[in-house]
Amino acid sequence: MLSGQIPEGTTLDIVALRNELGVSLTALRESLKVLAAKGMVDARQRRGTYVRPRGDWNLLDTDVLRWRFGDSGVAAPDHQALLRSLGELHRIVEPGAARLAAIRRTDTDLAAMQSALARVQNVDVLEQAAEAAHAYQGFRRALLTAARNEILERVGAVVTLGMSFGDQLSQRVLARNDAFLPHLYGVFEAVRERNPDLAERTMRAFLGEVAEAD
Repeated sequence: MLSGQIPEGTTLDIVALRNELGVSLTALRESLKVLAAKGMVDARQRRGTYVRPRGDWNLLDTDVLRWRFGDSGVAAPDHQALLRSLGELHRIVEPGAARLAAIRRTDTDLAAMQSALARVQNVDVLEQAAEAAHAYQGFRRALLTAARNEILERVGAVVTLGMSFGDQLSQRVLARNDAFLPHLYGVFEAVRERNPDLAERTMRAFLGEVAEAD
C-alpha cells in the first residue's frame, strides 16, 4: 500500500489477501482496524474495504513513518521526498521551539539540554555514532519540552523520529560534529540567557548549515 502497489481507491479482496499473507481472518481484520485508525483504509456497505486517498492518511503517525522507511518496496525517490518534507518541517518547527524555550525554560530544562550536549561532545562519533545521535536527539527533545507547547512538542517529536529513521540529519551533524556543536551551544546559551531572538536566529542558522551540508 505504501509502495503504491495497491492504488488508492482499490477495493481489497479480503479472502485473497488472507490467503496471500497466510494469516487468520481475525488477525487480518485487526490489522485493517489499525490501518483504518490511521486513515489508510475504510469500509462501506456494498463497496467493502478499500484504500482511502493518500491525502487522508496520517503521514505523521509514527507507525506510518516506520513502515515507510522500513518497507523495501518503497522506492528511493519516495524516501528522498519524505526526508525533504520532514527536513522542511524540521526547519520550521525547531527555530520557533528555540524562541519559546528561551521564554519559558526552567532550570530543569537547561540541565537536560546541557547534559545532552555534554554527551555529544564526549563520545567518539566514529566509535559511538549511535550514542552520539541519541544524545543529539535528546538535546532536541529537551528543547521542545522547554517550549512548553504540547502540540509543538508532539509535532517536533514526530519530525525528529522521522529524521532519525532516515538517519540523514544525524549523520550530517555527526560527520561535522566539531563544526556544528558550537552552534548548538549557542542555542543553549541564548535559551539560558532568555534571549528568544538570538535563540531562534541561532537555531535557524544551524539548521541552514546542516541542510547545506547535504
